[in-house]
Amino acid sequence: MTNTIKQKRYEVEMINGNMFKNMIKYCIPLMLTGILQLFYNAADLIVVSNFSEDPNALGAVGSTGSLTALVVNLFMGLSVGTNVLAARRYAVKDEEGMKRVVHTSILLSLIIGVVVGIFGFISAKWLLDLMSNPLPKSVVYIRIYFIGLPFMLLYNFTSAILRGIGDTKRPLFFLGISGLINVVLNIFFVIVCGMSVEGVAIATVISQVVSCIMIMYCLIKTKESYHFSFKDLKIHRKELFYMLKIGLPAGIQSSLFSISNVLIQSSINKFGGAVMNGNSAANSLDGFVYTSMNSVYHASIAFTSQNVAAKKKDNITKVLLYALLLVFIIGIIFGGGFFLLGKPLLKIYTTDPFEISVGYLKMTYLCLPYFLFGMMDVVSGSIRGMGNSLVPMITSIIGVCLIRVLWIYFIFNPNTNFTNYKDLSLLFISYPISWIATLIAHLITYIIVSKKIKQKMCKVN
Repeated sequence: MTNTIKQKRYEVEMINGNMFKNMIKYCIPLMLTGILQLFYNAADLIVVSNFSEDPNALGAVGSTGSLTALVVNLFMGLSVGTNVLAARRYAVKDEEGMKRVVHTSILLSLIIGVVVGIFGFISAKWLLDLMSNPLPKSVVYIRIYFIGLPFMLLYNFTSAILRGIGDTKRPLFFLGISGLINVVLNIFFVIVCGMSVEGVAIATVISQVVSCIMIMYCLIKTKESYHFSFKDLKIHRKELFYMLKIGLPAGIQSSLFSISNVLIQSSINKFGGAVMNGNSAANSLDGFVYTSMNSVYHASIAFTSQNVAAKKKDNITKVLLYALLLVFIIGIIFGGGFFLLGKPLLKIYTTDPFEISVGYLKMTYLCLPYFLFGMMDVVSGSIRGMGNSLVPMITSIIGVCLIRVLWIYFIFNPNTNFTNYKDLSLLFISYPISWIATLIAHLITYIIVSKKIKQKMCKVN
């Protein structure tokens, strides 16, 4: 009995009580987890930028971000299916169903991690050549990165299980420890051992292994319904189908987002190494705003999923309204703050005035309107929490990906012989324009889907 009480203290109530307060309690650890992760990623960039002898080390690490996201996000999206399914099984106290979700998710993540890791390692140079990436060290970084992919996917699938039951505290604790190890190893490999890009890549992989071991130990030791046992490791068809139904569209959407970002990164790469460095620094800072709002996206999925399973139709609307309010506040505070402090923050990454100017130009177009992206994201999350993942995928592909691709080729036109980095403003403005269009489309979709779900609940009752 004592053990059960101890386990419960990690969980946030998603169905009863003060919904807004509970969403804040759920989001804060998740937000801190994402911010910690970005601090550690930023440490990679800061260490190689300031202590590596390679002048393009910053760009070599930073310019691979859109490519790794393209390859990984398709499969990471499947963890959204795990989140939704775990939340529903837990809400109705289906212990056998939860057991099947846990073991299917873990085995699936391992299979995908190994297959995609091998693919990424082998095709790294070819993929970077497609992006017009001229930096040889980028190949080194991305190959080592893909070696650690199975551990990264396993951690993300298992943390999705914990998010589904309302536990965002323990993933924060695990990441805090592994992140500190990452920073220490960065310093050791680059400053003490004299390594460069390969040093921070190895440090990243080791920290991923540590976080993976800790979260697996957590699932093995628990006595709750989400307990993991190696002897029960199996793919269950029903759970797999539902995960694919919800997670695959989410993954495809994320990957197509990444394709548009790869095209943008490819256009930036043509401006040379200094512009790539400045853009990489800005991307790292923008990530702090994004990940803060992304915690609300995951909250919208988990809270909506549990309330749909519990047939609490009034709570479904409350979840969206509270999520929109939260993400607006976070976007304004973080986005506005990062814009105002943009240049001093960029100096942490680079002291080159030109690179700082490039980075600040991008932050001007992304940080201030970032709340629009957050609002777009949480509406999409609420729709997925109701069990419909295909429609927000289609809407996002048209609203974000298609608009950006058309913008790049017909308005920015990468074949133009640009001579000034400020010409990139024509490229960066495509971000907020695509966010506004997709947010409007998602809101229309949400009204239609939620109406059908509520009508179905009324017929059941």
